[in-house]
Amino acid sequence: MNITATGGVEGDPPADVSHGHAQGSLAKLSVGAIGIVFGDIGTSPIYAFRETFAGHHILAPDRLHVYGVLSLIFWSMLIIVTVKYVTIIMRADNKGEGGSLALLALINRSLSEKRRWTSGIVLLGVFATALFYGDSMITPAISVLSAVEGLTTVQAGFQPYVIPVAIAILVGLFAIQSRGTARVGLLFGPIMLFYFATIAVLGVMHIVDHPAVLWNTINPWNAINFYVQEPVRAFIAMGSVVLAVTGAEALYADMGHFGRRPIRASWIYFVMPTLLLNYMGQGALLMNLDPAQAAETVKNPFFFLAPEALRLPLVLLATAATIIASQAVISGAFSVTQQAIQLGFIPRLRITHTSEKAAGQIYIPVVNWALMIMVIFLVLIFGSSSNLAAAYGIAVTGAMLIDGVLIAVVLLGLWKWKRWLAIPLLAIFFTVDLLYFGANMLKVPDGGWFPLLIGAVAFTLLTTWAKGRKLMIDRMSEASLPIEIFIKSAATSATRVPGTAVFMTSSAKGVPHALLHNLKHNKVLHERIILLTVRIEDVPYVMEDRRVETTDYQAGFYRILLRYGFMEEVDVPAELTRIKNCGPLCKMMDTSFFLARQTLLASARPGMAIWREKLFAWMLRNAESAMEFFKLPTNRVVELGSQLEI
Repeated sequence: MNITATGGVEGDPPADVSHGHAQGSLAKLSVGAIGIVFGDIGTSPIYAFRETFAGHHILAPDRLHVYGVLSLIFWSMLIIVTVKYVTIIMRADNKGEGGSLALLALINRSLSEKRRWTSGIVLLGVFATALFYGDSMITPAISVLSAVEGLTTVQAGFQPYVIPVAIAILVGLFAIQSRGTARVGLLFGPIMLFYFATIAVLGVMHIVDHPAVLWNTINPWNAINFYVQEPVRAFIAMGSVVLAVTGAEALYADMGHFGRRPIRASWIYFVMPTLLLNYMGQGALLMNLDPAQAAETVKNPFFFLAPEALRLPLVLLATAATIIASQAVISGAFSVTQQAIQLGFIPRLRITHTSEKAAGQIYIPVVNWALMIMVIFLVLIFGSSSNLAAAYGIAVTGAMLIDGVLIAVVLLGLWKWKRWLAIPLLAIFFTVDLLYFGANMLKVPDGGWFPLLIGAVAFTLLTTWAKGRKLMIDRMSEASLPIEIFIKSAATSATRVPGTAVFMTSSAKGVPHALLHNLKHNKVLHERIILLTVRIEDVPYVMEDRRVETTDYQAGFYRILLRYGFMEEVDVPAELTRIKNCGPLCKMMDTSFFLARQTLLASARPGMAIWREKLFAWMLRNAESAMEFFKLPTNRVVELGSQLEI
């Protein structure tokens, strides 16, 4: 038996995709990042400041509250976004890729020997991913709706048209996803640059009239004084203040597309200053008005920053910005789903590539239409961005809290930071995260139940698929026959026919069920038998010289192990035609692919509850065919069915 595998450092990306897709000049990548990464957090000024004062828990727009809220926003941006995400978490990349699943894969690979650690960490990471789906439904709804509501500041008579216009925009946005956004995406950066510059100028126009707002925003005493004077109101207000930092996790998740440096530079030198100037401008606007005017203006201070003649153009610009922010969230949902499929948490789904040049431009129909239905449902049920704000925040703060746990594992378990440095820093992160999460838990009766419900459903589906898949592989392995014994008994007795038979198998050991069934029913073996296993590694990319491992069992039997990263596209025929040490080169016209299709039977055997076994069986029946997923030629595939108890 001969085993062949070439060297290389497993997990390193190929030279042309080093650190994901981040290639180009710093300036160009920074502009691209501004157009994609900062859409969510960039559109927060439209509703975050308003909700703190005029939301479900009204605050008087006076000196104590305005300065207290501005100080909370400033220090939250500094601690959560700048220090926690931009400075620390973005250093914990998985070969250039970011996001909860990439971080989870990094931890799982690095601490694989400490299973007592990793099992709990994996569940936390999966739950963060589940919460992301709730967040990805609310973000487009609240963003677009809040922008369209700006029409009422132009003319109050527009109120009846707000929901129909918002739904029309959202339906159009989801409808164009299948065509890809590569061309339109070129405009995202310039539009968002203009948007950020505009909101900064609008803020400065009012700061000039009340310059004291500058010092009072960065002065931490105003946040502390707010808590000292009115601790309950301050705690409740944090449930709305957190809206100012929603989207912070996107900086980490999109790191693979743009790289760490462009995102960091864009945030520190451009995005954060423009956002703060706008928030300070909204505060200065309220401080310059008498109490009666301020009470009316605080219902939509973002749009009242603009002179009446420029209010409609501002509404149109804000709407464009929220569409771009929603697009980024939808693309993020596609990307996270693809990662989850590759890592074994979601069944195979149909994935369409919408661009020949950009590998990251993908479209997943079932995710797209499910998101659209839920987003429109949210707009109709909640009716306004203010009501949606009650549902927003729990998913975000929950994910931030979990990210804090994951980064604690990285700091102490992977990077081995000195405890005197790591523990105080983590204490600050957890204190802030827990305050925000606790404040948002007060929103549960008013709509916060929605992201928790979506998170619970998604978590159940993700864990059921992962557990069921493991049980299915274990059950199949129990009845597996060693390949050496099979070759000795079958290779000499069975009739051999010309051609190559490729048997896809999830296990790199034993004889695939499809091979046994084929021999049992057809009574023949092909001249060349290839047992092929595709393995997805805990890294985004696998080097080409590490991609293939072959084993020659003699008598025309070979085993091939193909390795892919969780960000890579699987293409089995393309790889087979390049393999040279398994006899003659494979020709697709002479090759047949044999797949096993299991029908699962729920049973009382230990493993999962009966209802979860039935759920897993349903997910398996509705999964995309392995033929499509592995890009097998449709006229060269044979499927053999069998029944299996789990």
